[in-house]
Amino acid sequence: MLNIQILEASMSYSKEDGYVGKVQFGVEGHENQYEITLHSKKGNDWGYGLFFLHESGKEEQLLALEDELEENDELFDTLVEAAKAKLEK
Repeated sequence: MLNIQILEASMSYSKEDGYVGKVQFGVEGHENQYEITLHSKKGNDWGYGLFFLHESGKEEQLLALEDELEENDELFDTLVEAAKAKLEK
C-alpha cells in the first residue's frame, strides 16, 4: 500500500450540491503533492478528480496513483474519511 501524508482536508454540505470535499496529500516516493476533490449527493457513492497540487509532475505517477485509488478501497476511504472529519457543521 502507498504511504500517504495528509496535508489538509475540508468538506462542506449543501442540499443543492451534496457533499463536496478536498484533500491535499503527499505520497512517499512521489516528487509532487496531490489534491483530490470528492463529490457525493448522499455521502455514500463518491466521484472524484485527482490533480497535482502545486505544479505539474510526472504523468505516470499521477496515473499510477489513480490506478491505486481505483483498486485500493482502503486508500480511497482514508482520503474520504479525512475530508469527512472536517465537515463544516
